[in-house]
Amino acid sequence: MSAHASGKKEDRPRGCRIAQYVHGTTERDYPPHVIKAAKYALIDFVGVAVGAYDDEPVRPVRQLVASWNAEGRAQVFMGGRTSPAFAVLVNGTMGHAMDFDDAHTMGAGHISVPCGSTAFAYASHLGFSEMDTLKAFITGFEVTARLGGGGESGVGRNLHRTGFHPTGVLCRFGAAAVAGALLKLTESQIEHAMGIAATTAAGLLGSFGTHSKPLHAGKGAMDGIMSAELAARGFEAATDLLEIGNGGMLDALIQDRNAIVPPLDFENWEILRNGYKPFASGRASHAVAQAACDLAERVKGRTIAKVRAKVHTNAGLTMGNAQPRTPLEGKFSVAFCIALGLRGYKLAATDFSEATMRDHSVMGLLPLIDVEVVASQAAHEAHLEVTLDDGAVHHADTSMVLGHPSNPMSPENFQAKFHGLVDPVIGAANARRLFNALENFEQPGRMQEIVGLLGEKRK
Repeated sequence: MSAHASGKKEDRPRGCRIAQYVHGTTERDYPPHVIKAAKYALIDFVGVAVGAYDDEPVRPVRQLVASWNAEGRAQVFMGGRTSPAFAVLVNGTMGHAMDFDDAHTMGAGHISVPCGSTAFAYASHLGFSEMDTLKAFITGFEVTARLGGGGESGVGRNLHRTGFHPTGVLCRFGAAAVAGALLKLTESQIEHAMGIAATTAAGLLGSFGTHSKPLHAGKGAMDGIMSAELAARGFEAATDLLEIGNGGMLDALIQDRNAIVPPLDFENWEILRNGYKPFASGRASHAVAQAACDLAERVKGRTIAKVRAKVHTNAGLTMGNAQPRTPLEGKFSVAFCIALGLRGYKLAATDFSEATMRDHSVMGLLPLIDVEVVASQAAHEAHLEVTLDDGAVHHADTSMVLGHPSNPMSPENFQAKFHGLVDPVIGAANARRLFNALENFEQPGRMQEIVGLLGEKRK
């Protein structure tokens, strides 16, 4: 396992470099385009969380946290107040429940939900300013993206190959970084917090398609807060668990030593390489689902005889369920997502339902779909061929999936996605107020307005 991607030896331990970066959060300069990117990441997080406030994986978590009756001022979205750790357990699970949240293009997983949950929890609990909250969120995002980055040969992609969910493993570091920045921990305390986070890291790929996958984000954020708050109270941990070759976290989780671990240089802004989802399914399905949607009009009303799809390796690893039985399993089935797209569905959150699972025009396509995994194919690329019963063949190709930084969603795309999720929960007028407050998050007083709108469900 290579300790760095560039060949340049790092001059300080990785935990020390993270601690120094987190400790410098409030003094760092944040360019306007980075602030804007962070605000849209928070818009996306809040939208997908509110939209899933009553989803099946969320209800038991919400009920459990309410039964604990913990004191605190941290806001549970569409609920009451509790401690920060318990608030993020709910809000983090909520944000990942639809699998509609962002995914970093370099492989670090879903970052904004755990980091955003932590930032919002502490801001509402302790009254931090909007800019301090935003800066801490960005810091947590940057730490997570680097720990899990590296692209195809990097940490996140290799965690997938060894059976671990990158979000489940890595998000606790981002949450610990957000908490450490807001609580103003010392560099030594932050190093210990990272050590605690490392020894709690988990999240199994086998949980995809069950309630446990969204729990990875909520429990990871909760563990990150626990790590920071324990460190603040003097709890000590091994501080070298992020090093390579000494039996630390990456040695344990990627035992074939194939991962190229990128340096923690913090020279660029990884939040600018974030990816967003236009479809409410696993990210690995998006490129081919986009191609299917492009073909829908051409095959409408026609009898399909055969479908061939060429997808990225990750689609086979995370979305290989060819016969989904539930809407949640459908989100993690490339074949089901292709069938939805070909039948004219837009793969919105409401399209993964019991009704579509009973739609014979969709389910009848599944046995006709052949999914080929192409190792050399990029994650943002897909190729689809549909053969009709009269022999006609139609092709669609995705060269760059929508939501990738090279083909970004527009502000109008973000707004439409947000309102589609939030309007049914709090009403269109309140949703407009919430979107406006998030879009202008850095202005004083916005956090209080946002928390007010995220209180008990209303319309």
